[in-house]
Amino acid sequence: MFWILTALLLIIPAIISYHVFYSSSYYIFLATEMLIIITAIYLFIFYRRIIKPLQIIGDGMELLKEQDFSSRLRRVGQAEADRIVDVFNKMMDQLKNERLRLREQNHFLDLLINASPMGVVILNLDEYIQSVNPATCKIFGLKPTENITGKKLTETGSLLAKEIASIKKYDSEIIRLGDASIYKCTHSSFIDRGFQHSFYLIESLTEEVFKAEKKAYEKVIRMIAHEVNNTTAGITSTLNTLQDTFKDIQNNGDIQEALRIAIERCYSMSRFITDFADVVRIPEPQPQKHDLNRLVSSCKLFMENVCRSRNIQIVMELSGSSPIVEVDSLLLEQVLVNIIKNSAESIGKDGKIFIRTANNPACLEIADTGKGIDKDTETKLFSPFFSTKPNGQGLGLMFIREVLLKHGYAFSLFTGADGLTYFQIRM
Repeated sequence: MFWILTALLLIIPAIISYHVFYSSSYYIFLATEMLIIITAIYLFIFYRRIIKPLQIIGDGMELLKEQDFSSRLRRVGQAEADRIVDVFNKMMDQLKNERLRLREQNHFLDLLINASPMGVVILNLDEYIQSVNPATCKIFGLKPTENITGKKLTETGSLLAKEIASIKKYDSEIIRLGDASIYKCTHSSFIDRGFQHSFYLIESLTEEVFKAEKKAYEKVIRMIAHEVNNTTAGITSTLNTLQDTFKDIQNNGDIQEALRIAIERCYSMSRFITDFADVVRIPEPQPQKHDLNRLVSSCKLFMENVCRSRNIQIVMELSGSSPIVEVDSLLLEQVLVNIIKNSAESIGKDGKIFIRTANNPACLEIADTGKGIDKDTETKLFSPFFSTKPNGQGLGLMFIREVLLKHGYAFSLFTGADGLTYFQIRM
C-alpha cells in the first residue's frame, strides 16, 4: 500500500509537470518540479518515521509467533524505530532467560523425581497415568519392559495402585499389604498451564517400621525371658526338692501328682518364652546353591504324615527345570514347614495344598483350600505377635518374615479370587 501511494504521489506531479512544460511558463514548471522534490522528501520522512517502525513491529511479531527468542532486531538509525527495537530486544532477552530458567527447573525436577526413593505417580486431566518414576515401578512390582502410562491406577495389576486410587484428594493414608509392606501414600495436585493435575507420593515405611518393631520386641522379650527363666529355675528347683522329700511318705499320691504338674508347667513356661527368644536370635543366613525342587520335595515328605491324618492331599506342581537358588537350606526348610503347617491348620480336614515352583525368575508358591483371609486380617498378618488362632502366639509368621527378609526375598500372603490362599516367595 505504501509503495502504491508513493508511486501515485510521484507520477501525478510528473504528469502535471509534463503538461505545464508544454503549455505554461517556465516558472510554473519550476514550481511543479519543486513540488515533486518536496513530495519525495516528505515520503522519505514518512517512511522513516511511520512505515519502517511498523515493518519492524511486524518482523518482531513474526519472531514471537515462531517463539524464536534467540533472534534480535537490528537498529536502523532512527530514534523512534530504534526505541522500539531496544524495547523489543530487551523483551526477547527476558523471554529467553525465562525459558532457560524454566527448562533448567524442569530438568532439575525431572532428575529429582527420577532419583527419588519415593514413588511419584502423575495423572492427566482424565485421571489416566501420565508418568511414573523408577521408584514407583519398583514399588508396584513392574517388569522393566512394562509400561503403565495411559492406564487407570486400577488397571495396572498392582494391589498398591488399587489401594491408593481410593485415597481422597489432599489426604494421606498408611497402607499395609499382605506382603508385610507398609507405605505412606499422599494424594495431592498441582497446577500446570492453568489446569489441575492429580499426583500421588508413595513412601515406603517397611524397613523403618520393621527396625522399630524389632528393637521394641527384642527388648521386651529379653527382659521377660530373663525374669521368667530365673523365676522358673528357682521354683523348679524347690519343687524337685519337695518331690524328693515326699517320696518316702506313704499315701502321698495326690501331692506327688500336684508337684509333677507344677514342674511340667514351669518347664512349659520356660519353653514358651524360649520360643519367643528364638525369633530374636535367628542366625544370619549362610546361602549356598541348592536345587529348589529337591528342598521342596524333602519338606513335603516331612509334612506328609501330618497332612494325611487330616485327609489333606499335598499336590506337587514343580517346574520341569528346577530353579537353582542361593539359600540357607536349614532356614528355608523351617520356613516351608511353618507355611505348610499353617495351611493344614487353615484347612482343618479334607482339602488340598498345592506346592509350585517356577523358573526365570525363581519363585515358590504354596496354595491351600482353607477358609481364606479377609481384607482386614491380611494387613495385620506379619505384625509382631498377631495370630488368628485362638491359642496362637504369632511367632510362626514373625519367624517366616525375618528369615525371608534376611535372604532379601519378596513374599506375599493373600486369598485370591479363586478362593485359594497363596503364599508366594519370589527369589
